[in-house]
Amino acid sequence: MNIVIDAFGGDNAPLEVIKGSLKAVKELNVDVTLVGDVDKIKACAKENNLDLNGLLYLQADSVIDIHEEPTEILKSQKGCSMAVGLQALYEDKGNAFVSAGSTGALLAGATFITKRIKGIKRAALAPLLPTSKGYMMLLDAGANTECKPQMLEQFAVMGSAYMEKVLNIRKPKVGLLNIGSENTKGREMEVEAYKLLENSSVNFMGNAEARELPKGEFDVIVTDGFTGNIALKLYEGMGSFFGHTLKHILTSGLKSKLAALMIMDGVKDFRKKMDYTEVGGAVLLGIEKPVIKAHGSSDAKAFFNAIRQAKNCIDGDIIGTIKNSLQ
Repeated sequence: MNIVIDAFGGDNAPLEVIKGSLKAVKELNVDVTLVGDVDKIKACAKENNLDLNGLLYLQADSVIDIHEEPTEILKSQKGCSMAVGLQALYEDKGNAFVSAGSTGALLAGATFITKRIKGIKRAALAPLLPTSKGYMMLLDAGANTECKPQMLEQFAVMGSAYMEKVLNIRKPKVGLLNIGSENTKGREMEVEAYKLLENSSVNFMGNAEARELPKGEFDVIVTDGFTGNIALKLYEGMGSFFGHTLKHILTSGLKSKLAALMIMDGVKDFRKKMDYTEVGGAVLLGIEKPVIKAHGSSDAKAFFNAIRQAKNCIDGDIIGTIKNSLQ
């Protein structure tokens, strides 16, 4: 199994990419191919006393900047590390791809270089979000700002396949993000999507209001990318708010500090659950091979977990399961 990594995607590349990749090779029994300027990769490793033994390389001459138009990956940036990695994936030189670079460029490149699964109308960005009962998958979280009802039905199929095969959740519960529980609520898209989901093969549980998401009553939440991205950013913002508030409460005085010592195990568990580096990244579902979008500020731990996540997608045959479900 070979995981292809964009060595220059993200704020902390290539050092943290290298460190995470070395850990993955050692602990996950996978091959890792780093894509980028090989001389710079080796120079970075030498400067930080890292032994690159076990890593593979694929030369790329440039890096696509997050401020560039995403479609430039198909034009002026055909030779960037992201594009070269996705092309390698298309040519079966790797089994999955991980990048912490531009989300828009990754979506465009994965769609037009690696290609979508036949029958899938649009690929969806699908992060895992913590709930009181574990994790739920939200899709689409920003890849498609405008969606048709049929796309939401396909999102439900893809999200269900992931949750069942990777997180081992039998018959994942699917919810449609909406402004009320009644099947007549929402825009035309939600009303029509409700009808499709109700008669689909997924375990559809009805509409889900935003306040229900953290409770863990749903395993998969489907919506359009505009609404999904707002929900994702609010989720991240509230997580950060709770974390900082809790830290202030537990360190504001002697009594608080003493109390903190007694509940520290619970606090650590909470922080771990809210830590995005524990998950790895968001899967780009609907592409012919597993593609993982790691957070732009990913460190070595996050890259390691993104590689682990890619491996789990391959081991669980996510792509095959989605294809079978579509048939």
